[in-house]
Amino acid sequence: MTAPSGPESFVQGHQPPGGGLDVEGHRIEVAGRFTALVNAGELELPLPGSGDTRSRWSALTRIAEADLALARLCEGHADALAILAELTFLGVPGVPTPVPGARWAVWAAEPPGAVLRAERTEVGGWALSGRKPYCSGARVCTDALVTARDGDQRRLFAVSTAVGVAPVPDSWPAAGMAASDTLDLDFDRVPAVPLGEPGAYLARPGFAHGGIGVAACWFGGARAVAATLLRAAAAHGPEPHTLAHLGAVDARLEAVSALLDRAAVELDADPADRKGGAALRSMRVRAATEDAAMAVLHHVGRALGAGPLGHDREHARQVTDLTVYLRQYHGERDLAGLGAALADAERERR
Repeated sequence: MTAPSGPESFVQGHQPPGGGLDVEGHRIEVAGRFTALVNAGELELPLPGSGDTRSRWSALTRIAEADLALARLCEGHADALAILAELTFLGVPGVPTPVPGARWAVWAAEPPGAVLRAERTEVGGWALSGRKPYCSGARVCTDALVTARDGDQRRLFAVSTAVGVAPVPDSWPAAGMAASDTLDLDFDRVPAVPLGEPGAYLARPGFAHGGIGVAACWFGGARAVAATLLRAAAAHGPEPHTLAHLGAVDARLEAVSALLDRAAVELDADPADRKGGAALRSMRVRAATEDAAMAVLHHVGRALGAGPLGHDREHARQVTDLTVYLRQYHGERDLAGLGAALADAERERR
């Protein structure tokens, strides 16, 4: 395993105020860095399927190596731009054109409980009301693509956060990923523009493509955690148990890197998913990356014990953030989805 490559210029010198445990200071710093990246156009990454998809994922990985909370906001913004570009290409009416400096998010989580409803207004438009959970960048993003319920179906809308959107205090009390400012938001008749018909958000090829972008961030977080083990092994000399853990980590991370390489080639060869492989590809990459990242957390912890968790604030933050971020993967439920897709493909082959 090679040491993580140096982050791009916009994340060099990253040192959260007071270390990684100054939650509010870190949140403010991440918001400032995210704003600076957007303003500089650094997050206008190659679109999925553009012929340079691997560069897109590599950029997200490098940001995540420096700071997973920052990567969470950057990935959401880049995904929103990709979705808008895809919908424009498909001829969906009403797609807004991103303006310079606008900070976009994608808020599409729909866990049991809170429901965001879309309703027709008296003047023929749409408005969103209710509570939307897990809104990363809740207080820094200016615009968002939001899923809401149109009757019983999920539908995608574009909204501005300037009016009618209120953060729910203390809705993310945990330390992990706290700097991503992931809060619940209350919507009070917020004007919204529908983007496509109900159900179209999940049906488009770009949904699967975007899922690999998240995995690229997990990969960067895993590399950052693994770097602590690599440095320790180099400093401590030929201690066999440490080296065994390092070897196990290297094998997992190199396998994920190769899988991302292959996935990018396949996606660039079929961006519209005419062969129907996008969903299976995304499920495989996400499963493999989550498994590798969990293995990294296990091996680094076993090899180094409590030392870096108790005395290295940056490492402790990376471990905490990665542990939380990985739970965007839904474990056995997502693995069952992968297995079902494979079984269906085998039945069709026969």
